[in-house]
Amino acid sequence: MRLTTKGRFAVTAMIDLGLRQSAGPVTLAAISQRQQISLSYLEQLFGKLRRHELVESTRGPGGGYTLARKASDITVADIISSVDEPIDATQCGGKENCHNDGARCMTHDLWASLNARMLEFLASVTLQKLVDDQLAKGLQIDNKPLVKKAISDMPAIQPMRANGPNSVFALGNTLVKN
Repeated sequence: MRLTTKGRFAVTAMIDLGLRQSAGPVTLAAISQRQQISLSYLEQLFGKLRRHELVESTRGPGGGYTLARKASDITVADIISSVDEPIDATQCGGKENCHNDGARCMTHDLWASLNARMLEFLASVTLQKLVDDQLAKGLQIDNKPLVKKAISDMPAIQPMRANGPNSVFALGNTLVKN
């Protein structure tokens, strides 16, 4: 069994969203900045989470994502399965054709039982529990909006003043006078 970054990032982003949604919709750019997850990757993940009705999106200024259900009603298994992350330790993907000849391997039942236990465990862990765990560890929530550099925040560029003539005619006049 291997949990790829897709599942890990989806759970991490949902925890971030769960921690901050009381202040209103959370932008993917803010999650991307805090969790160091690519914005385009988050957009893909949240598209899947939205299709599975785990999150809702709000467009426009002040928009972003909120949870579509209470955090206590969303499990880690819901999140992982919504982003198409398979939870399977069997070699055959549960099809029982582990060997090239189509026969089951001797350990198929062992790995199938492990799959069932993993799914049972992930289904028992709610997003609310993960949020509460972060708060219990002393995580400080800053509900400040993502800091964007405005044009006015940029240093003013002073125009360059040349002491020379500003046209060919003025140049000619200065040469004639000298």
